[in-house]
Amino acid sequence: MNSLASRLVPKTVGKLIPYQSARRIGGSGHLWLNANELEKSCQYGAGDGEYHRYPDFLPHDLANAYLEYCRGTGDTLRCEAVAVRGADEAIDLMIRTFCQPGADKIMICPPTYAMYEFCAESIAVEAVKAPLLEDFQLDMPAITRQLADTKILFLCSPNNPTGNVVEQADIIALLEAGRETTLIVVDEAYIEFAPETSVVNLIEQYPNLVVIRTLSKAFGLAAIRCGFLLADSSVMEYISRLIAPYPIADPVAEIALRALESDG
Repeated sequence: MNSLASRLVPKTVGKLIPYQSARRIGGSGHLWLNANELEKSCQYGAGDGEYHRYPDFLPHDLANAYLEYCRGTGDTLRCEAVAVRGADEAIDLMIRTFCQPGADKIMICPPTYAMYEFCAESIAVEAVKAPLLEDFQLDMPAITRQLADTKILFLCSPNNPTGNVVEQADIIALLEAGRETTLIVVDEAYIEFAPETSVVNLIEQYPNLVVIRTLSKAFGLAAIRCGFLLADSSVMEYISRLIAPYPIADPVAEIALRALESDG
Protein backbone atom coordinates (compact mmCIF):
# COMPACT_ATOMS: atom_id res chain seq x y z
CA MET A 1 0.00 0.00 0.00
CA ASN A 2 1.44 3.37 -1.05
CA SER A 3 -0.58 5.52 1.32
CA LEU A 4 0.70 8.77 2.81
CA ALA A 5 0.97 7.05 6.19
CA SER A 6 3.16 4.29 4.74
CA ARG A 7 5.48 6.89 3.22
CA LEU A 8 5.70 9.01 6.38
CA VAL A 9 6.23 6.26 8.91
CA PRO A 10 9.90 5.68 9.90
CA LYS A 11 11.41 2.42 8.65
CA THR A 12 11.84 1.16 12.22
CA VAL A 13 8.09 1.44 12.84
CA GLY A 14 7.23 0.04 9.42
CA LYS A 15 9.20 -3.09 10.23
CA LEU A 16 7.94 -3.34 13.80
CA ILE A 17 6.07 -6.48 14.80
CA PRO A 18 3.57 -5.54 17.54
CA TYR A 19 3.78 -7.26 20.91
CA GLN A 20 1.39 -10.20 20.79
CA SER A 21 -0.45 -10.16 24.10
CA ALA A 22 -2.83 -12.97 24.99
CA ARG A 23 -5.91 -10.88 24.26
CA ARG A 24 -4.48 -9.62 20.99
CA ILE A 25 -3.88 -13.19 19.80
CA GLY A 26 -7.41 -14.12 20.83
CA GLY A 27 -8.93 -17.45 21.67
CA SER A 28 -11.65 -18.97 23.82
CA GLY A 29 -12.11 -21.00 26.94
CA HIS A 30 -11.74 -20.50 30.69
CA LEU A 31 -7.96 -20.78 31.11
CA TRP A 32 -5.56 -18.63 29.09
CA LEU A 33 -2.20 -20.17 29.90
CA ASN A 34 -0.36 -17.65 27.75
CA ALA A 35 -1.76 -14.78 29.87
CA ASN A 36 -0.43 -16.03 33.24
CA GLU A 37 -3.68 -15.06 34.99
CA LEU A 38 -5.03 -16.31 38.30
CA GLU A 39 -7.93 -18.72 37.88
CA LYS A 40 -10.11 -16.83 40.36
CA SER A 41 -10.45 -13.16 41.17
CA CYS A 42 -9.11 -11.72 44.44
CA GLN A 43 -11.65 -9.29 45.90
CA TYR A 44 -10.47 -6.02 47.40
CA GLY A 45 -13.77 -4.45 48.30
CA ALA A 46 -14.46 -3.28 44.75
CA GLY A 47 -17.46 -5.44 43.86
CA ASP A 48 -17.43 -8.79 42.17
CA GLY A 49 -15.62 -7.94 38.95
CA GLU A 50 -13.28 -10.49 37.41
CA TYR A 51 -10.16 -8.41 37.91
CA HIS A 52 -7.83 -11.37 37.48
CA ARG A 53 -8.41 -11.27 33.71
CA TYR A 54 -6.51 -8.96 31.39
CA PRO A 55 -8.79 -6.56 29.51
CA ASP A 56 -9.33 -6.68 25.77
CA PHE A 57 -6.34 -5.57 23.70
CA LEU A 58 -8.51 -2.92 22.08
CA PRO A 59 -12.11 -2.75 23.38
CA HIS A 60 -13.95 -2.83 20.05
CA ASP A 61 -17.34 -2.42 21.72
CA LEU A 62 -16.14 0.88 23.18
CA ALA A 63 -14.70 2.07 19.87
CA ASN A 64 -17.94 1.12 18.09
CA ALA A 65 -20.02 2.86 20.75
CA TYR A 66 -18.04 6.03 20.23
CA LEU A 67 -18.50 5.88 16.47
CA GLU A 68 -22.24 5.49 17.06
CA TYR A 69 -22.13 8.49 19.40
CA CYS A 70 -20.45 10.52 16.65
CA ARG A 71 -23.05 9.44 14.12
CA GLY A 72 -25.74 10.47 16.58
CA THR A 73 -24.42 14.04 16.52
CA GLY A 74 -24.94 14.17 12.78
CA ASP A 75 -21.53 13.05 11.54
CA THR A 76 -21.30 10.69 8.58
CA LEU A 77 -18.38 8.48 9.50
CA ARG A 78 -16.32 6.09 7.44
CA CYS A 79 -13.21 5.76 9.54
CA GLU A 80 -11.73 3.69 12.36
CA ALA A 81 -11.64 4.54 16.05
CA VAL A 82 -9.40 3.39 18.85
CA ALA A 83 -9.82 4.10 22.57
CA VAL A 84 -6.75 5.55 24.28
CA ARG A 85 -5.80 6.79 27.73
CA GLY A 86 -6.96 10.34 27.20
CA ALA A 87 -6.19 12.74 24.36
CA ASP A 88 -2.64 13.04 25.67
CA GLU A 89 -1.88 9.44 24.73
CA ALA A 90 -3.33 10.03 21.27
CA ILE A 91 -0.96 12.97 20.78
CA ASP A 92 2.01 10.94 22.01
CA LEU A 93 1.09 7.96 19.81
CA MET A 94 0.88 10.10 16.67
CA ILE A 95 4.32 11.59 17.25
CA ARG A 96 6.03 8.33 18.27
CA THR A 97 4.50 6.49 15.32
CA PHE A 98 5.27 8.92 12.50
CA CYS A 99 8.25 11.00 13.66
CA GLN A 100 11.88 9.91 13.83
CA PRO A 101 13.79 11.50 16.72
CA GLY A 102 16.44 13.97 15.65
CA ALA A 103 15.18 14.06 12.07
CA ASP A 104 11.48 14.91 11.75
CA LYS A 105 9.38 17.93 12.71
CA ILE A 106 5.85 18.71 13.78
CA MET A 107 4.13 22.10 13.52
CA ILE A 108 2.03 23.87 16.14
CA CYS A 109 0.14 27.17 16.18
CA PRO A 110 0.61 28.85 19.57
CA PRO A 111 -0.98 29.79 21.82
CA THR A 112 -2.33 26.26 21.91
CA TYR A 113 -2.28 23.07 23.97
CA ALA A 114 1.21 22.59 25.39
CA MET A 115 1.30 18.78 25.14
CA TYR A 116 1.95 18.81 21.37
CA GLU A 117 5.31 20.50 21.86
CA PHE A 118 6.10 18.59 25.07
CA CYS A 119 5.49 15.15 23.52
CA ALA A 120 7.59 16.06 20.49
CA GLU A 121 10.52 17.51 22.40
CA SER A 122 10.53 14.58 24.83
CA ILE A 123 11.74 12.35 21.98
CA ALA A 124 13.90 14.96 20.20
CA VAL A 125 11.36 15.87 17.52
CA GLU A 126 11.44 19.57 16.68
CA ALA A 127 8.22 21.59 17.02
CA VAL A 128 8.21 24.45 14.52
CA LYS A 129 5.74 27.26 15.17
CA ALA A 130 3.32 29.31 13.12
CA PRO A 131 1.71 31.58 15.76
CA LEU A 132 -1.97 32.46 15.51
CA LEU A 133 -2.98 35.86 14.16
CA GLU A 134 -4.41 38.59 16.38
CA ASP A 135 -7.94 37.21 15.85
CA PHE A 136 -6.63 33.74 16.89
CA GLN A 137 -7.13 32.32 13.40
CA LEU A 138 -4.44 30.46 11.46
CA ASP A 139 -1.62 32.28 9.71
CA MET A 140 -2.14 30.35 6.51
CA PRO A 141 0.89 31.68 4.57
CA ALA A 142 3.22 30.88 7.50
CA ILE A 143 1.81 27.37 7.81
CA THR A 144 1.83 26.50 4.12
CA ARG A 145 5.45 27.66 3.74
CA GLN A 146 6.54 25.02 6.26
CA LEU A 147 3.91 22.35 5.72
CA ALA A 148 5.82 20.05 3.36
CA ASP A 149 8.76 19.93 5.79
CA THR A 150 6.70 18.70 8.73
CA LYS A 151 5.32 15.22 9.34
CA ILE A 152 2.37 16.36 11.48
CA LEU A 153 0.46 19.62 11.90
CA PHE A 154 -1.49 19.86 15.17
CA LEU A 155 -4.58 22.09 15.22
CA CYS A 156 -6.87 22.49 18.22
CA SER A 157 -10.49 23.45 17.54
CA PRO A 158 -12.05 24.78 19.70
CA ASN A 159 -8.60 25.92 20.70
CA ASN A 160 -7.09 25.59 24.15
CA PRO A 161 -6.57 28.19 25.66
CA THR A 162 -8.21 30.78 23.38
CA GLY A 163 -11.56 29.03 22.90
CA ASN A 164 -11.97 29.99 19.25
CA VAL A 165 -12.94 27.62 16.44
CA VAL A 166 -10.56 27.24 13.51
CA GLU A 167 -12.19 28.10 10.19
CA GLN A 168 -13.15 24.85 8.48
CA ALA A 169 -12.25 26.29 5.09
CA ASP A 170 -8.67 26.77 6.36
CA ILE A 171 -8.52 23.17 7.60
CA ILE A 172 -9.71 21.89 4.24
CA ALA A 173 -7.16 24.05 2.42
CA LEU A 174 -4.39 22.58 4.58
CA LEU A 175 -5.67 19.04 4.04
CA GLU A 176 -5.47 19.67 0.30
CA ALA A 177 -2.00 21.22 0.54
CA GLY A 178 -0.69 18.39 2.72
CA ARG A 179 -2.28 15.45 0.88
CA GLU A 180 1.11 14.04 -0.14
CA THR A 181 3.29 15.29 2.71
CA THR A 182 1.63 15.89 6.05
CA LEU A 183 -0.83 14.41 8.53
CA ILE A 184 -3.23 17.06 9.83
CA VAL A 185 -4.31 16.26 13.40
CA VAL A 186 -7.34 18.19 14.66
CA ASP A 187 -7.73 18.02 18.42
CA GLU A 188 -11.47 18.23 19.12
CA ALA A 189 -11.33 17.82 22.90
CA TYR A 190 -13.93 20.59 23.31
CA ILE A 191 -16.03 19.79 20.24
CA GLU A 192 -19.24 19.15 22.21
CA PHE A 193 -19.36 22.91 22.83
CA ALA A 194 -19.37 23.56 19.06
CA PRO A 195 -20.45 20.24 17.46
CA GLU A 196 -21.40 21.77 14.12
CA THR A 197 -17.73 22.67 13.52
CA SER A 198 -16.36 19.11 13.69
CA VAL A 199 -14.26 17.89 10.78
CA VAL A 200 -14.45 14.18 11.61
CA ASN A 201 -16.77 13.56 8.65
CA LEU A 202 -13.95 14.64 6.31
CA ILE A 203 -11.71 11.65 7.14
CA GLU A 204 -13.13 9.55 4.30
CA GLN A 205 -12.25 12.28 1.80
CA TYR A 206 -8.89 13.11 3.38
CA PRO A 207 -6.89 10.09 4.64
CA ASN A 208 -4.29 12.55 5.97
CA LEU A 209 -6.81 13.83 8.54
CA VAL A 210 -6.72 12.50 12.11
CA VAL A 211 -9.18 13.61 14.80
CA ILE A 212 -8.61 13.37 18.55
CA ARG A 213 -11.54 13.27 20.99
CA THR A 214 -11.92 12.82 24.76
CA LEU A 215 -14.49 12.08 27.45
CA SER A 216 -12.64 14.35 29.90
CA LYS A 217 -14.38 17.62 29.08
CA ALA A 218 -18.10 17.71 28.20
CA PHE A 219 -18.66 14.20 29.60
CA GLY A 220 -17.04 15.18 32.91
CA LEU A 221 -14.95 12.00 33.02
CA ALA A 222 -11.42 13.37 33.35
CA ALA A 223 -10.55 10.87 36.10
CA ILE A 224 -11.05 7.75 33.98
CA ARG A 225 -8.55 8.83 31.28
CA CYS A 226 -10.43 7.82 28.17
CA GLY A 227 -10.08 9.41 24.75
CA PHE A 228 -10.38 8.38 21.14
CA LEU A 229 -8.31 8.60 18.01
CA LEU A 230 -10.27 8.59 14.74
CA ALA A 231 -8.45 8.04 11.47
CA ASP A 232 -8.30 6.27 8.14
CA SER A 233 -7.29 2.59 8.20
CA SER A 234 -3.97 3.45 6.55
CA VAL A 235 -3.04 5.52 9.61
CA MET A 236 -4.46 3.04 12.12
CA GLU A 237 -2.33 0.26 10.64
CA TYR A 238 0.76 1.88 12.14
CA ILE A 239 -0.82 3.34 15.28
CA SER A 240 -1.82 -0.20 16.30
CA ARG A 241 1.83 -1.30 16.18
CA LEU A 242 2.83 1.06 18.98
CA ILE A 243 -0.26 1.06 21.17
CA ALA A 244 0.18 -0.52 24.62
CA PRO A 245 -0.79 -4.22 25.04
CA TYR A 246 -3.74 -3.41 27.32
CA PRO A 247 -4.44 0.32 26.94
CA ILE A 248 -7.92 0.52 28.51
CA ALA A 249 -8.78 -1.02 31.90
CA ASP A 250 -12.11 -2.85 32.10
CA PRO A 251 -13.61 -0.49 34.75
CA VAL A 252 -12.72 2.46 32.51
CA ALA A 253 -14.38 0.83 29.51
CA GLU A 254 -17.48 0.02 31.55
CA ILE A 255 -17.87 3.61 32.78
CA ALA A 256 -17.25 5.01 29.29
CA LEU A 257 -19.82 2.67 27.73
CA ARG A 258 -22.44 3.70 30.29
CA ALA A 259 -21.71 7.37 29.61
CA LEU A 260 -22.04 6.94 25.85
CA GLU A 261 -25.26 4.95 26.23
CA SER A 262 -26.81 7.52 28.57
CA ASP A 263 -25.89 10.32 26.18
CA GLY A 264 -27.76 8.55 23.42
